[in-house]
Amino acid sequence: MTHMLRERIDEVEDRDTLPTPAIKAMRKADISLSGIYEISKVLTAPARLEITLANVVNILSSFLQMRHGAIVVLDDDGDPEISATAGMTHPGRSVPQAAIDQIVATATPLVIQDVAKSELFAAFAQQPSATGEFPIAFIGVPVKADYKVLGTLSIDRVRDGATSFRYDEDVRFLTMVANLVGQTIRLHRILSSDRQRLIEETRRLEKSLDDERSGPARHPHVRIDGIVGESPAVKHVLETISIVAKTNSTVLLRGESGTGKELFAQAIHELSPRKNKPFVKLNCAALPESVLESELFGHEKGAFTGAVSQRAGRFELADRGTLLLDEIGEISPAFQAKLLRVLQEGELERIGGTRTLKVDVRLICATNKDLEAAVAKGEFRADLYYRINVVPVILPPLRERPSDIPRLANAFLSRFNKENRRDLAFAPAALELISRCYFPGNVRELENCVRRTATLARSRTIAPSDFACKSSQCLSSLLWKGADRSHGGSPIDDLAQGRVMPAGSSASVRRVPAPAEGAAPPVKACDPNDPACPAMGSRLTERDRLIDAMERAGWVQAKAARILGLTPRQVGYALRRHGVEVQKF
Repeated sequence: MTHMLRERIDEVEDRDTLPTPAIKAMRKADISLSGIYEISKVLTAPARLEITLANVVNILSSFLQMRHGAIVVLDDDGDPEISATAGMTHPGRSVPQAAIDQIVATATPLVIQDVAKSELFAAFAQQPSATGEFPIAFIGVPVKADYKVLGTLSIDRVRDGATSFRYDEDVRFLTMVANLVGQTIRLHRILSSDRQRLIEETRRLEKSLDDERSGPARHPHVRIDGIVGESPAVKHVLETISIVAKTNSTVLLRGESGTGKELFAQAIHELSPRKNKPFVKLNCAALPESVLESELFGHEKGAFTGAVSQRAGRFELADRGTLLLDEIGEISPAFQAKLLRVLQEGELERIGGTRTLKVDVRLICATNKDLEAAVAKGEFRADLYYRINVVPVILPPLRERPSDIPRLANAFLSRFNKENRRDLAFAPAALELISRCYFPGNVRELENCVRRTATLARSRTIAPSDFACKSSQCLSSLLWKGADRSHGGSPIDDLAQGRVMPAGSSASVRRVPAPAEGAAPPVKACDPNDPACPAMGSRLTERDRLIDAMERAGWVQAKAARILGLTPRQVGYALRRHGVEVQKF
């Protein structure tokens, strides 16, 4: 192509029908056209972007008199991502960063007739030049696509006086090339993004198919971001919510205060098909009944004093999403009837309004209250109990998952370090110490302990002496000392409280007021410095206490029931639930 172009130009010159400037202009235009054509063929050839750009820089020397050439592509942070060069032995020293920054910042061409006199090339002025005394000119243009600067295209040449240059023509030609290069870079990035997205989508689908084929037996442990725990109790809860989350069934989260009910509710929402819809939460115990009704159902303008505008309630805000009602056991019987209608019919009216609104809400309730006892006393409606207790999930207290305490403590310490720009760590002896503490306040109390200890730590390594219990200032001791807390403050600890709540059962059970004579002594929270304190002693899980009582009763369920303060029927169910085989003599 270039050879044919030269022959055509020679023919025009031989005719001598045009003045010399016109012939030169034609030559320039034809060479530029030829250059654009050749470069476009390189840009459309199937090759890696780095190779394509290198070929473009190399082919520029066929159409421009230049010493060096470079294309620099920038990433999203403005740092060089790709550098394609030609005619230079040290590519890193070809174009100073200051020149690149000015071209990118102004998005306009940069022409410097003598780089030795430019501040942008100050770092290069001290370097020896192979051109002797001749000045070096620099021309750089931005590489753009969709009005965004993606990088720079630049050349430099020696001005030895033998050839005259028109910088405006060079800038025009380089700008056209840069525009073609910019579109090529943009297309490569789009293709790369689509390819990566397809790969990730394929992997996700393959993993989903593998999970469906293998079933829960192959993947017994489900991991959820934000929930720390490797104990069997936590694994069981995670497996349960991973199954429940796929449905729209109402879930009732039960557990002591501080066991993470809100966190598990969030996990159910994130694992459900509604994860891209709103997750709305409300603490029912924190509001009086009149305010609670307005918060849940909303109100019309002028419905009551202070209702200056219309307001949507939490049910409307959670439409097609998930609504968490925390402390559901604290609402009044009158409000329970209003809530029951919404749950049964899926419709409501705002306070002061007459229009019926349809809502589609997945409900999650949470409580640490003994709802069975409340139903027996008439404090909680039985029909509402059955409505919210479709899938009960009992969250284990911290004392039943002691192996998770070091993991939780390290997680809380990492959060503290990030918030306060510290670099603290637990000594092994310190983790061993808190692993033997009782923590009747559960995870919330553990976090309080970690934060207080980290705040007052004397060095970067937290030692046992840094804990408050070593100076008789343990909060558990101050709050619970002398109080009869047979269950460590838990209304859900079944055996210690004298009841058993079967998973999935809605039958109400009764509380046995006090254990019979000869029963096991209740566990009391006390000063951790006291060697007799249960916080410093061994932990007995619900299953351990059951087996201990059966062994003391000679495996007679009636006697074991008297020891535990339960009925024989409850003991029988607990044996089956924990898989304890009854010994026969």
